[in-house]
Amino acid sequence: MASSTDANLPPQKAVSEFQHTILDHYQNSGRAFPWRETRDPYAILVSEFMLQQTQTDRVVPKYLAWMSRFPTVESLASSTLSEVLEQWSGLGYNRRARFLRETAMLITKKHGSLVPEDPEALDSLPGIGPYTARAISTFSYGLPHAFIETNIRAVYLFFFFPEKENVPDSEVLSIIERTVWKDDPRSWYYALMDYGAELKKKVHNPNRRSKHYSKQSPFEGSLRQARGAVIRQLGNLGRSDSRTIAAAENLPEEKVSQALSALCLEGMVAEDESGYYIP
Repeated sequence: MASSTDANLPPQKAVSEFQHTILDHYQNSGRAFPWRETRDPYAILVSEFMLQQTQTDRVVPKYLAWMSRFPTVESLASSTLSEVLEQWSGLGYNRRARFLRETAMLITKKHGSLVPEDPEALDSLPGIGPYTARAISTFSYGLPHAFIETNIRAVYLFFFFPEKENVPDSEVLSIIERTVWKDDPRSWYYALMDYGAELKKKVHNPNRRSKHYSKQSPFEGSLRQARGAVIRQLGNLGRSDSRTIAAAENLPEEKVSQALSALCLEGMVAEDESGYYIP
């Protein structure tokens, strides 16, 4: 007897039709990115960190420059935080750079400089959550994990939940697991992402019907803006203080002070008698 969960899954005919639709689009209109041309797990690790909250067109030049500056996990592990943040500049969410460096250090120390293929091992590393762990494993080692990100979610909501609102990711993941093209999971997920990116240009964003959908808060005037300004100014000046940074970036000194305090707590910035600096 089929379980209630099984009853909610699409039949094999629908799965096959869906796969053909996605793969046909990929064959005709698939996008090309440098991280798709390699199976080097370290390069894929770098790309996944960069892509977490940044558009692909902004990532491409930063990824190429990064791989030129830090071509191996060992070269990144031996770098300073200041060097890493300088190379990361322009991508935003600078904590990702710190986490990427810390991850490289742990991979070098605990995994013999080899990026793990096991999602649980990856998930234990700084800055890596369930999605990133499974994406790295799939794109590096070809393993057919079920995972979800914004473009993938849009595809499944469009095809399998056309009328439903407030859809939890748990329901979407059940269908993702059912429909993974196991012959080539790596190409399958690239195809899904490309279809989703195109879909969102043509229809009202299906992700608005996700239980997890939320609009990003405005950047202007945010603490995130102040954090980025602090890192940028300290990278340029070496050492500085809240008043100088606020004046240079045309930001309220109170907001800059809040950013400095948060960054100091996270270990991204340090302070001594001569001012704030990146350690």
